[in-house]
Amino acid sequence: MVNLTVIALLIVIGASATPAASYTNHTVGGDAGWFFNSTSNTSIIDYSNWAANQTFSLGDFLIFRTNTNQTVVQTYNKTTFDSCNTDDSSDDDTFHYDAGRNEFGEALTIAVPLTIEGSNYYLSDADDGVQCQNGLSFEIDVKQGQGLPPSLNQPPPPPYTEPPSADSPPSPTVTAAGEGNGETRNAANMRAVFAVALLLLV
Repeated sequence: MVNLTVIALLIVIGASATPAASYTNHTVGGDAGWFFNSTSNTSIIDYSNWAANQTFSLGDFLIFRTNTNQTVVQTYNKTTFDSCNTDDSSDDDTFHYDAGRNEFGEALTIAVPLTIEGSNYYLSDADDGVQCQNGLSFEIDVKQGQGLPPSLNQPPPPPYTEPPSADSPPSPTVTAAGEGNGETRNAANMRAVFAVALLLLV
């Protein structure tokens, strides 16, 4: 009887437990998207105000619905953000997202993962920073939340190295241990088979 009571209690607790919070996709600017009005020389909305009304956590995504007349720059460098200029920024702290497009006016959607806790800055450096200077920028504070999901918690790729040119000398041939006539490998295999057979007899 006690076992049924414990099982019933565990079922009730499990059913009433709140599910784990999920990660959030934040569409930057809501329905307005990420746009700049070049006629009035202003951003479509106040992006700092939009950001102030959101809660951002590691593993969330910022979704930029925009077109190729604006850029999407993510930086962790406040100096770069304040200057609206990425010319002196570092590859380690500033990232340009362009979805591989280079025609003006092409619609695009850019998903930017939030992978670093703390201050994250976003801007458009188009028109030599004019868009950023006139409101196409915002700062967010990313909280720990659930932490990064496994899909975003990966080590960075190895650094790029130039392939050898036709003029460079050929690489030396490397032979892995155990390669050769196979006698050592066959002897080890025979010992393993003999040990398993001996265990079966005992």
